[in-house]
Amino acid sequence: MTARRTPNPRWGRRAVVGLLALAGPLALAASALWSRPASAGPVLDRVLQRGRLVVSVDPSYPPLSFTDADGALVGFDVDVGRAVAERLGVAVAYQTPDWSAVLSGRWQGRWDLSVGSMTPTLERQQLLDFPAIYYSVPAALVVHSGNRTIRSAADASGKKLGVSEFSTYESYLNQTLSISVPGTPPFTYQVRDARIIRFPDESNTLKALAEADGRLDAALMALPPALAGIRDGLPLRVAAQPVFIEPLAVAIEKGDPEFSARIAQAVDSLRADGTLSRLSTRWFGTDFSR
Repeated sequence: MTARRTPNPRWGRRAVVGLLALAGPLALAASALWSRPASAGPVLDRVLQRGRLVVSVDPSYPPLSFTDADGALVGFDVDVGRAVAERLGVAVAYQTPDWSAVLSGRWQGRWDLSVGSMTPTLERQQLLDFPAIYYSVPAALVVHSGNRTIRSAADASGKKLGVSEFSTYESYLNQTLSISVPGTPPFTYQVRDARIIRFPDESNTLKALAEADGRLDAALMALPPALAGIRDGLPLRVAAQPVFIEPLAVAIEKGDPEFSARIAQAVDSLRADGTLSRLSTRWFGTDFSR
């Protein structure tokens, strides 16, 4: 997902917008003040003083995060960000920066938390902290519905494969993917010598594959956006999955262990009370949070 990207991580393509959603104003503000530690870290202190958690999401990554017909940000990641803010006792606002800006780790206070379906890799751990995994998904190989020659991941070897730029999928095809989460299922590089074609995001990748104009033979991406494109009527099919399993995490800037601990507690509570399960089932039709 990002593998959303690596920057699609997946994840130029995003104008910054802020959509403020106030949640239980007086009660939540009081809760934040009551629970504020005597010596909070810089980001946690900023969030609690301001009474608002600013969350970065991707505006064009359905069903994770996207803009609906009314211009509102919706999706699984959007709902998870809102739920985390509620656990902290603050309101939520969203920003939609370019994925490369999120991956840089130099946020300069523009947002506090990334809920962007980011896979923790060894490279990314040098720039960001990952307080909690909130779900895991299969990476999927997608082809045009009329393609009858690619029926497995190995069949895509030597073919033209579309990926979102800066993503784990590109790293996989380059055989440099290092997922730094203990317990992640091992994987092998089944696709070899792929000719990699990069796109800004999964939506553009899927559209190019659907056009069947010779640019692409297949695409590699997270399963949920692939299924979303198929449900929306694109003439595509999933040829193979899981190519590998991606654990997906919330991310923060380095340097605030107190904030990291509070975010981890919030995600743990969302898993424990079934919120993550319900949101996953709502947006994906299955529970990827377990």
